[in-house]
Amino acid sequence: MRILRWLVVVGIVAAGGLWFLARPNPLSEADVAGLTGDVTRGEAVFWAAGCASCHMAAEAKDEAQLVLAGGQRFPSDFGTFLAPNISQDPTHGIGSWTLLDLANALKRGVSPEGTHYYPALPYASYAKMQMQDVADLHAFLKTLPADPTPSQPHDLGFPFSIRETIGVWKLLFLNEDWALPGSLTPTAERGRYIAEALAHCGECHTPRNALGGMDTARWLAGAPNPSGQGRIPNITPAALGWTAGDIVQYLTTGFTPEFDSVGGHMAHVVENMAKLPDSDREAVAEYLLAVPSVP
Repeated sequence: MRILRWLVVVGIVAAGGLWFLARPNPLSEADVAGLTGDVTRGEAVFWAAGCASCHMAAEAKDEAQLVLAGGQRFPSDFGTFLAPNISQDPTHGIGSWTLLDLANALKRGVSPEGTHYYPALPYASYAKMQMQDVADLHAFLKTLPADPTPSQPHDLGFPFSIRETIGVWKLLFLNEDWALPGSLTPTAERGRYIAEALAHCGECHTPRNALGGMDTARWLAGAPNPSGQGRIPNITPAALGWTAGDIVQYLTTGFTPEFDSVGGHMAHVVENMAKLPDSDREAVAEYLLAVPSVP
């Protein structure tokens, strides 16, 4: 009986320690001190990061894509996530957010209220963002319209509906490590930054483990489509088989070397990439050809 009591005590202490370690870990004012955002650079970050693709209203076109009212549904193995309103509405959007609030959301997955965001917001990738890019993005977001559409709650079952458990997930999977480590050419380094951090390519193209963390040992090797419709392709060199010029052409026009055209959510990615300088698409191409092949 005494041993059982000690085991209970040890279990409680261990659980308390884990809960403490898994609490939200926000940035501080010192992390953004002295930063000033540039709207023009922020627009490029906005498109590279795919903000409109997820947060615009479903089927929005042209200028309506800049009204970030949210509402799109994203199914997963853990439930369905609904993109929130991130327009400049101060009540239903993020119009009242400071630069620190945005940095905490993107790099730490922490809300202004100090709670965990679900990693449907791809902060496991955005964690690698340079703080200056966050400041530039914040400046650009401030130029976009407000919309009063309330955000809708996620449709998640137990235990995934308990946000506190996300802290444990972050202990396991949230870091700033590159999936393709080591030194690269300056061009490939730029491509790595765009692909791994801003455009968060791995979030869709990399298989996940049972806990929903990206399996970086099979980086960009393809994964089941969360919608249940087909499979997201392997884009490592062995499977893709494209030249750098092919990749640049695809990211510019949406046409493959076989004259097939882009479809699904990837169409938004191509639209975004096409708005970047040619040098950025060339950088992504060089990076993708440097990624280890996965059959």
